[in-house]
Amino acid sequence: MTINRRDLLAASAGLVAATGLSALGTRPAFAQAEPTYTPEAGASLRLLRWAPFVQGDEDAWLANTKKFTEATGVEVRVDKESWEDIRPKAAVAANVGSGPDMVLCWFDDAHQYPDKLVDLTELGNYLGGKYGGWYDGLKGYATRDDKFIAMPLAAIGNAICYRDSHMKAAGFSEFPKDTAGFLELCKALKAKGTPAGFPHGKAVGDGNNYAHWLLWSHGGMMVDESSKVVINSPETIAAINYAKALYETFIPGTESWLDINNNRAFLAGQVSLTANGVSLYYAAKKDPALAELTADLRTTNFPVGPVGKSVELCQTTSAIVFSHTKYPEAAKAYLKFMYEAEQMNAWIGGSSAYCCQALKAFASNPVWTADPLHAPYARASETLRPNGYAGPLGYASAGTMADYVLVDMFAAAVTGQMTPEEAAEQAEKRANRYYSV
Repeated sequence: MTINRRDLLAASAGLVAATGLSALGTRPAFAQAEPTYTPEAGASLRLLRWAPFVQGDEDAWLANTKKFTEATGVEVRVDKESWEDIRPKAAVAANVGSGPDMVLCWFDDAHQYPDKLVDLTELGNYLGGKYGGWYDGLKGYATRDDKFIAMPLAAIGNAICYRDSHMKAAGFSEFPKDTAGFLELCKALKAKGTPAGFPHGKAVGDGNNYAHWLLWSHGGMMVDESSKVVINSPETIAAINYAKALYETFIPGTESWLDINNNRAFLAGQVSLTANGVSLYYAAKKDPALAELTADLRTTNFPVGPVGKSVELCQTTSAIVFSHTKYPEAAKAYLKFMYEAEQMNAWIGGSSAYCCQALKAFASNPVWTADPLHAPYARASETLRPNGYAGPLGYASAGTMADYVLVDMFAAAVTGQMTPEEAAEQAEKRANRYYSV
């Protein structure tokens, strides 16, 4: 069945009425020819996505998927896995040529196996032209040689989450804006028995976000503009020494934390300060027993380091379609449907500021002004720095991140397994395995 605009509007009318967002994101930028994708006879699809931290994200995604099935007759099975399992499962599917038809992958994973993916350039250009263009950072994760090897989906914003009363009890009337003041706050929180905690374990989201902020805030880089590995630098050593000082103020055990652990520790009252998506706020908000904590919770962006400007990594997710799919036209029809305004606005709104849009037109979604605690997350797509900075994204940047080279460097140093110099030297050797290929 061919999906045209009339089908899209009819299929999503109920969802639009429920969300009241039909007028958002519909003003075209530069008109592109609208592609038409006719699902293959008997088509069915399987999508693998990450397990949600905000239930409204999954609910809205599944509701949109149901609308697609009603419009086309194409059944879409949506499976979910933990954040840490998405990357290896996607890589296996790419390499063996079987498994899910589509995956919502992380960061620059698509650059690890671009030859295994369906070309989505036509769709990417159409959506970008209709909805104000793509944010550069998200587009970079999904494009290679001017072709869309994936479809940019969202940036999952990361911000400091803290207890306001505990900060004030530690002697601070407002949150420090620089790294020096931030360290003093963490020391004071520990002295009060209300410590901080950030993950030094292999947490694909929070661990990477924290490690990259540590490095970049002190002027360090994994590679330079020519992709030469420069991680072993004075700036990196300064970042490691700063991380060591912060680690001394943390709750014990953060070296083994995955993405769920800082959430649990904060909600259990074990830490008073961490960094997380807005999901932490909503997890607290839905539990009546945490009403006091919820009222005390505040969010803010990461402090600025010696580099003198805000530099943060935000976790990004993109949709990929494997070339082994039997139904590429159905897969493209599904993605087109999910990205149109009626569906995309419903999903962004349902995600409650957890997923920041990839297309600029959707920045007008009212979710971003619905709650003051959403503010630090609102510009995630606009301000994110790609993990391959300062070099281009590609196999090397994707492999280096997937191997947790940067995360491991900090973990080895803060726990005393290596000196800062040894840790930086080891990171340099490991990164060169990817960048010297």
